[in-house]
Amino acid sequence: MTLTDPVIIGALSPSRAGDFMTCPLLYRFRVVDQLPERPSPAAVRGTVVHAVLERLYDLPAPARSVQAALELLEPQWLRLLEEEPQYAEMFADDAEQAEWLTQARSMLERYFTLEDPTRLEPAERELYVEAVLDGGLMLRGYVDRLDVAPSGEVRVVDYKTGSAPGPDFEAKALFQMKFYALVLWRLRGEVPRLLQLVYLGGKGEVLRYAPDEADLLATERKVRALWEAIERALQSGEWRARRSRLCDWCDHQALCPEFGGTPPPVPARQPGDTVRRSRRAATDEL
Repeated sequence: MTLTDPVIIGALSPSRAGDFMTCPLLYRFRVVDQLPERPSPAAVRGTVVHAVLERLYDLPAPARSVQAALELLEPQWLRLLEEEPQYAEMFADDAEQAEWLTQARSMLERYFTLEDPTRLEPAERELYVEAVLDGGLMLRGYVDRLDVAPSGEVRVVDYKTGSAPGPDFEAKALFQMKFYALVLWRLRGEVPRLLQLVYLGGKGEVLRYAPDEADLLATERKVRALWEAIERALQSGEWRARRSRLCDWCDHQALCPEFGGTPPPVPARQPGDTVRRSRRAATDEL
């Protein structure tokens, strides 16, 4: 670390920020305690579908067909299974795994009803971005796709394998995209022209939003407030559980006071996103 390197007081990704907004205790379990969680079939399917869509754009534009995408699916699943053999334990039998793959195929087929990949040439795919705000908070994450028009205007694209949210939940869905837009604005000095969420579940839908500087300044204020709340919890040791419908999918109910459980003692050292470190150290812990 040199005198010109920023001192990093902590780091946030959109998913970890989302965890804290959903339930501070969930954030603690995932970031501070780093408790293991069972792989989720839906999340793993999302990882495989993302991998297929990333590699689809390795092909020449005329070759980006539905059939080409479907042919990429099984190799990407086998590659992931080789890296994480425990994923095989998600399924009770071969029939359940086959149904899971069928659902992934349906999502890939649906993608072609929402975008025409033969007419797109992404500037970046799976792009890691990070920016350090004044005060030392690092924002970081991976952008699924970045499109740049000949005029230089930027579109940030994210694939979602769930269904599109209702009007009451759109703001929460857009928070992640505004987070990425904020990072890109701080990195490049230009507000992205368009944020685009491509929902591959349900009937398929594309949610678009054109941000402005006021949006991103508001997002920055929100992120700073989130980090201040995280720091207060770190100092006090109080991580409030917040009950919601998402509790049905939580692996940590046995340790949650909302379900009669008792959290383990807070570790003496806060690992992961919660420690001060140099820019390089924060990146290495992704």
